[in-house]
This record gives sequence, C-alpha cells and structure tokens, in this order.
Amino acid sequence: MKAGRITLVVLLLLAATVLFYPTLKWYVLADDDAKSLATGSNQEIRDYSRSQARGDVRILLSLNESNPDGKIPSEFSYLKSNAKFILKQNGRSNPSKWTVNSLLTSFPSESALLEAIETKYREELTSLKTMSHFVLQLGLDLRGGMSVLLEADVDAFEEKNGYRPDDSELLSLLTDDINILNARIDQYGVTEPDIRMQGNDNILIEIPGESDPERVNSFLRSRGSLTFQMVDNALTNQVAQDYQRNPEAFFDERGRIITPSYIPEGRILLGYYIEDAYGIEALESLVVLRSEIGLDGSHLKSADVSTDQTTNRPVVNFLLDSEGGRIFYDLTSKNVGNRLAVVMDGKIKSVATINSAISESVQLSGGFTEEEAQSLAITLKTATLPIDLKVLNQQAIGATLGDDSVHIALYAILAGFILVIIFMVAYYGKSGLIADFALLTNLYLMLSVLSVINFTLTLASIAGIVLTLGMAIDANVIIYERMKEEAKRGALGYMVVKSGFKNAFSTIMDGNVTTIIAAIVLSIFGSSAVKGFANTLAIGIACSLFTSLFMSRLIFELWISEEKMNRVKLSWRSDK
Repeated sequence: MKAGRITLVVLLLLAATVLFYPTLKWYVLADDDAKSLATGSNQEIRDYSRSQARGDVRILLSLNESNPDGKIPSEFSYLKSNAKFILKQNGRSNPSKWTVNSLLTSFPSESALLEAIETKYREELTSLKTMSHFVLQLGLDLRGGMSVLLEADVDAFEEKNGYRPDDSELLSLLTDDINILNARIDQYGVTEPDIRMQGNDNILIEIPGESDPERVNSFLRSRGSLTFQMVDNALTNQVAQDYQRNPEAFFDERGRIITPSYIPEGRILLGYYIEDAYGIEALESLVVLRSEIGLDGSHLKSADVSTDQTTNRPVVNFLLDSEGGRIFYDLTSKNVGNRLAVVMDGKIKSVATINSAISESVQLSGGFTEEEAQSLAITLKTATLPIDLKVLNQQAIGATLGDDSVHIALYAILAGFILVIIFMVAYYGKSGLIADFALLTNLYLMLSVLSVINFTLTLASIAGIVLTLGMAIDANVIIYERMKEEAKRGALGYMVVKSGFKNAFSTIMDGNVTTIIAAIVLSIFGSSAVKGFANTLAIGIACSLFTSLFMSRLIFELWISEEKMNRVKLSWRSDK
C-alpha cells in the first residue's frame, strides 16, 4: 500500500519536473538574445540563422587556409556528425584524424556546409520558440505592452448576410475570429499575445512587450484578398522554360516579379508560394492566370482538412454561400480539365485541376502533406474575418512593476518563505520540516501546472499564489493541532497521526472546497484580472489538498511506523 503511494508521489514529482523544465530553461538557462529572437517572427529567425551560418562558413574557410591540419574548434564539433553521415551515404570512410580540412572536404560543396550550419541555428531557435508556448508568461502589469478591446460589428454582418446572428452563432463567429487573429500573428512578429473573449461580443487582445500601435493594427485590421482564377497552361509552360534558362530576367532590383512582354493583356503573372523550413512563404514557381476573377473569397463560409477515402491523402474542403456556389458551378462546369488557382493577396497558394462541376461544397486535392493542407485551410479562413471587428479601445500600458520591482517582489516572497519555514520548525520541531517540504512541493506542483497551460502571470495571479500558500500552511497547522489533541488524550505514535489526519480532514475539505467553488464562479464571471487570481487560487488549492492530506500523511507514516509505535515530535518542548 505504502509502496504504491510512494510510487505515485515520485511519478507526480517527475511529471512536474518535466512540465516545469521549459519555464526554468526559459527564464534561467536560456540566453536573452536567443529568447528575443525566438519570440520574434519566423522571418527574423531565418535572417539571423542565415547570417550566422554565412559568418561561420567564412570562419571555417579562413581556418582551413591558415591551418588546415588544425583541431576543429569546439563550437563546430557538431558538424562531425553531419560529415560522418555524408561520408557514409557516399560510401566513404571516416578520416583517421578529424581536422578542419578533413571536416570541410567531407561536405560535397560549400552550400551543403552552409545548409548544415543554418539548420543547427534554425532548429535551436525554433525549438526555443516552441518551448516558449509551455512556460509561464509575464502579463502586461509585469512587462508592459498593448491592450486592445474589439467589438463585433453585428450591424455590418446583418447588412451583408440579411439577418442578425443569435448569441450562439455570435459566439461561434467570434471564436473563429480569435483563431484567425492567432493565425495572422507570426508574420507580423508580435510576441505571445493573449487573445480571448471579453463578455458576449468583445475580444480582448493583450500583447506583452509590444508598444507600437501601428504594428499591432497591421494584423488587427488586415482583411486580405482571396480570389479563385483560372490558369493559362500554355503560357505557364512557356514561362517555366524561360525561367529555367534565365531566372534573373523575371525580377527587378527590388525582387518584384517582371511580366515578360509576350504575356498578353487579360493575363497576369504571379508567383506560386509554399512554406519553407521556417514556415515562411518561398517562391516555388511562376504561373500565368486569367485576369478575370472567377470567384471572390467573400463567398467563403468555412474551410477544414479531411482525408480522401481513396488516396488516404489530406484534402482541403471549403464551403461557399448560395451565391458563391452558383458562381463557382458556372465557372467549373465550363473549365473541366483545366487548372484553378487560389490567390491570396497577390500570391498563389494552391493550384488544382477541376475534375467536375462544383457548387457550394468544394474539395482541393494536390498531393498535400498534412501540414500543407492545414496551412491552406488557415489561408482560406484567414483571408476575411467571419464577423468584422471594431476597435473600442486601444492603449499602450507601461509595466506596473519594472525589473527592479519584480526582483524586489521575488526577494520578498523568498524572505516570507524562509520566515514560514523557520516558524514551522521552531514551533513544531521535526514535524515542521514535513510541513515545509509539503509547502515547497505545493508551490512546485502549482508552477508546473501553470507552466504547461502557458499561464500569464499578473499581479492578481501572484496574489492568488500567495493566498494559496497561506491556506496550504494553514492546513498543516490544523492537522498538527489535531495531532496534539490526540497526544494529550494519551494516544501514541501511529494512532496520533491517524486520528489527527482523520479529525482534520473534514475541516480542511470544507474550507478548501468552498474556496474552490468561489474561485470557479470568479473564473467564469470575473474580469481578466479576477480570472487570473481565481485560476491560480483553484489550481493551488487542488495542489495543497494533495500535499497536505496525502503526501504529508505518507511521510508521517514512513517516519512513525504502526509497528514501532514511536512517539510523534510536535514541538521542541515535549515528546508528544
């Protein structure tokens, strides 16, 4: 029985360590410059990775010129694994001694070396970016930033669709708006925003660390243009041949696409873009389209990803409104066998062949990977918001607490912890150490849970943590006082522990359960600041019930065995 409980506690602590490690690494172990890059846009990550890779290649080439037989610097030792893999792929053996020259000659070209180094930088930063989604975030009052309150434009929706949405449909529309806003964010380099519902028809966006309102407005007010246009296959093939012979001729000095003179009026040349390893749009090919728009994206109602039952490949499904279905049916019935392009903001996102006439329900299949299909579905959905939003309020918010104040607050919390630990040991003797261990474990579990849900820490939520810790130590005090009462009645050893926990159980549960109920109510109906307080309070109480009633009792039972009946040390003044 005890072995099972010990195993449970150990597994829980190991799980908490895994959950809390990203927060620990992010705030303590990670380099500040790396964190700044990781929370930026994918474009910034790509520019940095390529710049660093080019610099590293120059260093290695310089070392090879000055001392080709020299030892490989430690910062480049990771390249040996890449070199060994390439040598094995080409049927070559590893050199007897790794030098700068043997490392460089292992790579088939300088571009292969550049790619290997760039991959290392990219994977480090993208890994750190992914990890940032599982750490405790600092709220506006701790970090500063922008706060934007948006309201659903119900009147515009009614004018466009001919009816007014009810409460359930409005909630669904705003939920889709939130998903779309989240999908737009990374291309603008906005860091870890908190986008959530506020009331019944508002969306609150809090962006810690951001202070430029125009930069924020660029993704808030972006509408995007989505069109469906037919492909001119003959001209596209001609452009492909010319592009292969002389790609530079198709771009000006600013990288913009130049339309060749043989493209007639009524045809346009656009780029077909796919996502690269950084998740950034990269030009795949050039495609010639008919200028006339076959269908406007305003008729798109929804888009999602499914699996084709025949090929088992991902496909993208989207639904049109009735008018869009009629237009699309006319378009596709006249162009069976031809190719249709999905164009967003002047860039081709997908090209598919029309196999039959299609009306309202459309399916795109193009040998997509799951990621490509999801990306295209998001592209289709993010072109326009399901319901337009109006900016009610937008303001830059300075951090209530600066870095110095945060450090002072942390020192104050630490000092309070130390005082509590000293008091519990001084008043309850060795038993006080058990209470202190339970308190520290409670804080550790609470922070682990908050980390894994990517919780945003604010002044209000810190207050919830402090209150939780106070209630947690109070539970141990109640247990110890009940144990003292049992000892005064003449109970010994294990019976003191058993009766003390049994008699304290109902008191502790009553107080904590009613507090959890209050926290749930506050979380549902309270404002954002109150929600933060309520959420941390509820999570903390759940953790404190486990540490005080389960873990503390387990430690006592390991210390005060039922067989030996040794006495419980509840103070320095007596043996009871």
